[in-house]
Amino acid sequence: MSSIYEPAEDSYLMSEVLKIEIPRLLKENSELKLLEVGVGSGINLKTLLNLGVNKRNIVGSDINPVAVEHCRDLGFKVILSDLFGNIEGRRFDIIIFNPPYLPLDKKEPKNSRLNTTGGKKGNELIIRFLKQSKRHLTKDGKIFLVTSSLSEDVNFKGLGYKAKEINRKNLFFERLFVWELNLYSK
Repeated sequence: MSSIYEPAEDSYLMSEVLKIEIPRLLKENSELKLLEVGVGSGINLKTLLNLGVNKRNIVGSDINPVAVEHCRDLGFKVILSDLFGNIEGRRFDIIIFNPPYLPLDKKEPKNSRLNTTGGKKGNELIIRFLKQSKRHLTKDGKIFLVTSSLSEDVNFKGLGYKAKEINRKNLFFERLFVWELNLYSK
């Protein structure tokens, strides 16, 4: 059984972004529907609630049943799901994802890889997420996504997204980025 991903630099970076972006977006639409994929400890669910997002409009998901139960105990609607596997046909104005993004390190214990490893190159989970997200994002919806300089870059445009870097944090061993993604209009 894996443990809950405890907040770290990436979690706090996403929380900072939400504190800037969500109030502005709430002014445009007070009934924003939000999904956080990979809720972990629930730090960003709590941030959304503290920013005034209506609790009934916040949904979370996680592949880790311990994280799901923890966030349910905090009072949030959280679904056990591998990405969007159990998110049936719902669309959201905002989707938040602070994914496992590190390349596979065979020295890392297998039980912690669920929280850290995004695939062999580190970006495979993000690519799978972005392919699935299209069916769950409203026409003008936004994705807030964390990536790392340690994983291979993602071709956002090739996956059908306009990407804008909206925050970054330089650590001694890596750079973390938060991206705002929008679907290209057809």
